Parts: sequence; structure tokens; C-alpha cells
Amino acid sequence: MGDAQLMRYARHILLDELGIEGQERLLAARVLILGAGGLGSPAALYLAAAGVGHLLLVDDDSVELSNLQRQILHTMAGLGRPKAESGRDALLALNPDIRVRALVERLDEVRLRELTAQVDLVLDCSDNFATRHALNRACVANRVPLVSGAAIKFSGQISVYDLRDDASPCYHCLFPEADDVEELRCATTGVLGPLVGMVGSVQAAEAIKLITGMGEPLVGRLLSVDALRMQWHTIRFRRDPECPVCARRGHAAAGCSND
Repeated sequence: MGDAQLMRYARHILLDELGIEGQERLLAARVLILGAGGLGSPAALYLAAAGVGHLLLVDDDSVELSNLQRQILHTMAGLGRPKAESGRDALLALNPDIRVRALVERLDEVRLRELTAQVDLVLDCSDNFATRHALNRACVANRVPLVSGAAIKFSGQISVYDLRDDASPCYHCLFPEADDVEELRCATTGVLGPLVGMVGSVQAAEAIKLITGMGEPLVGRLLSVDALRMQWHTIRFRRDPECPVCARRGHAAAGCSND
């Protein structure tokens, strides 16, 4: 690191648990962020600010006026632009030392496997179950850690699936794929603006922990927040030994319990 980088990341370097070695890991890391909306905005901004060296920002949508209530990566100047490109410009304006690749594309299973194989970590900031399950399958196949977040109305949740560990559950273990699941969308039910900031920020914190190896990530734990009452709650869960996605990775017992 040069003098400018030492100054920029000084407050991270001062942390004994992170230090220069951890900061160098961040600078060398490659992270895929799927979704440049409500969750992807704060997550991407904090990872860019932290100096994550290579960010791949993926979103096939364009910036609309209704997005600006919560998607802080974008401004009025970006209306009508692809979110991935608008987001890339915002991240580079914040930290021109990093590399940001914008991909304006809806990824299919093959493409997801291809891209997840190229990165060290994935953040799921998408807004639908089909994408989350497809991304989970790609991460399981490539044994890439996945930091997943979701938010709707006043409720949010975050968990980490470290697919490098045979004992770690995957997303399907906690949320089995089913055709009859009712899916809520922000466009029809609404969402509190700061809530996505809270969830996305936790996703960024978990990503930094995984990259640097510090602390205890949210593996096997679902962290949920009720923003109306401002209450946080943790549920522990284990890998489903019959999971059709990840069962081949080991023989951990299934189950869950409340903290």
C-alpha cells in the first residue's frame, strides 16, 4: 500500500482484528454483488469505501424515480440509466482506486456459475426467490461464500452461507424452493427506506469479515430485524442432510433453535 492508501484506510488499519494484512486482503478481493437496488446500494458503497479491489455489479434494471426513496447509489442524474452503470460511476467517484465492472444482464444458471467461479465472495442483493435459489446453486457448485439479505415493508433478514465448509447450510436448507411460495415485492407492498440501508450495511460488514477472516460470520444464523419496534432476533439453523442442493457436501444434522 502507498501513503495515500494508508491514509484512506487508516481507521480500518487501526483495528487490531483487521490491520494492514486484512486491508491488503480487501484490496485483493473480488466480490460479485447481484442487485444494485435497495440492498446493493449500501452494500456496494461500503465495500467500495473499504477498498475491496474488484467489484462486479450486476443488474439488468434501469433507475426510476420511485427507486430514489431508498436506492442511495443513484441520483436524479441517473434516471433512465442502467442501475449497474449508474452504480459503477458512483462507486468509482467514491473510490477511484478500485475496479468496478458493470454488467447489465439478467443472469441464467450457466452465467451465474461462470461468474461466481471468478470471485471470492458473492452478495445476494436481489429481490426474488428464483434468482436467490439460482445464485445459491451456483455458489454451492463453486464453493463460494454467499451473503444473503432481504427486506420488505418493515422487516429484514441477513444470513451467511459459507459453502467452503461442508457443515455450513446453504440457502435452500433454510428456504426450500417451492412453487406455491407467496412472493412480496416492494413495488406492491412498500418498504421503509432506511431498512434496506440497515440490511445492506450488515451484508457489507459480513463480507468484510469473511474476506479478512476476522470475527464470527452469520453462518448457521438468521439475523432478522423488525424496524417498527427496532428489535433484532437471531435464529440458529443447521444444514439439511436431505437438501437436494448441498447434501453431497457432508453429514451435518438438521434442525434449528432460537437464541
